[in-house]
Amino acid sequence: MESWERELKQCVTSPEELSGLFRIDHLPLAEVAGRYPMRITPHYLGLIREVGDPIWRQCVPDPEELSDFSQSPDPLDEERLSPVPGLIHRYPDRVIWIASAACAVYCRFCMRKRGVGCSGMKSAPIEEAASYIESRPQIRDVVLSGGDPLLNSDDRIDAILCRLRKIPHVEIIRVGTRVPATFPQRITPRLCRMLKGHHPLFLNTHFNHPAEITPEAAAACARLADAGIQLGNQTVLLKGVNDDPQVMRELMRGLLAIRVRPYYLHQMDLVKGTAHFRTPVSRGIEVMEALRGHTSGLAVPHYVIDLPGGKGKVEVPAGQVLRDGSLLHVRNYLGEEIVYQDLA
Repeated sequence: MESWERELKQCVTSPEELSGLFRIDHLPLAEVAGRYPMRITPHYLGLIREVGDPIWRQCVPDPEELSDFSQSPDPLDEERLSPVPGLIHRYPDRVIWIASAACAVYCRFCMRKRGVGCSGMKSAPIEEAASYIESRPQIRDVVLSGGDPLLNSDDRIDAILCRLRKIPHVEIIRVGTRVPATFPQRITPRLCRMLKGHHPLFLNTHFNHPAEITPEAAAACARLADAGIQLGNQTVLLKGVNDDPQVMRELMRGLLAIRVRPYYLHQMDLVKGTAHFRTPVSRGIEVMEALRGHTSGLAVPHYVIDLPGGKGKVEVPAGQVLRDGSLLHVRNYLGEEIVYQDLA
C-alpha cells in the first residue's frame, strides 16, 4: 500500500470525531453526514483555525444542508446527458468521464453532492467509456472528473490515459482534481513521472481560499508543473468563504505564485443542499471588478454560470447582464436565451 493510501485511512469521517477536537454538538451534524457523507484529510483538518471559519464551512456538515428544498439534486441534467454510466456528453466535442466516485475531502458545496461518496455513484468502466468515445469522432476533448480521478491508483490512471491515447481523434485530456489543495500527499513523484508520459495533459485544480495555499500544496503543484503539466484553477464563489474582494485577490495572486493559472470563477450551481453557499450574481460581478486593474490580468479568471438543464456555461461580463427583477436573461453557446433564477 502506498503511503498516501495509508494516510487516506486516517481521515475524519464522522462529526463525533470532530467533537473531540472542537467544542461542538455533533448530533445535528451526524444527521447531515448520514445523508451526505463526510471525509476530511488530516492535512485539510489542520487548516481549520476555529469553528465556522472558511475551511470549516467547506468540509464540515451543516444542518442547513437538510433544509434546502428549493434546488435540484442534478440541476445540470448530468444523468440525462449520460449515454453510458459515468460518462457525461453535454457539448458536441467534449465528454466528462467520471473516473472516481470518491474524494479525499467531501466538500459541502459539491456539484455532485447527490452521489459523490455514496454507494449509488459509480465510476465509468474503462472499456465502456472508451468505446463510446472511440465511436464518436467529434469528441476531441475528454475531462477526467469525479469524485476525484487522482484517488485511483497510479496503475488505473495510467490505464485510462493509455486507452484514451489510442483514440486518434482525442486531442485534449484534462484532469479535474482538488487533491493539491486538500490532500497534497497524493501528488507523488511516481504519479508525476507517470503523468509526464501522456502529454499534452492539462490539470485543473480547485483552491477556494488563500489558507489552502500551504507549503505542501505549493510543493505538489511544483511537482506537477515540473513534469510539464499545464495547471489551471477553478474556484467556486462561496458565501462566507471567498465572497470578499480582498480574499479573492489574495487567492488569485497566491495561485500564480505557485504556478497555477486562474481559469474559472464559478457561480454556485443550483444543487440541493448547497443554497446556504449561494451569493447573488451581482456579488460575483463586484468581486471581479475588484480584480480587474488591481492585479495582473493573469490573475483574473472567467466568471461563469453553468446553466441549469445542461445548457452549458456562460460568462458573466460586468454591466452586460439583462435583469428582470431576480431573473437574469443570458444567451448560451447555441444562441438560446436562457432565464436564470438569481437571488433577490
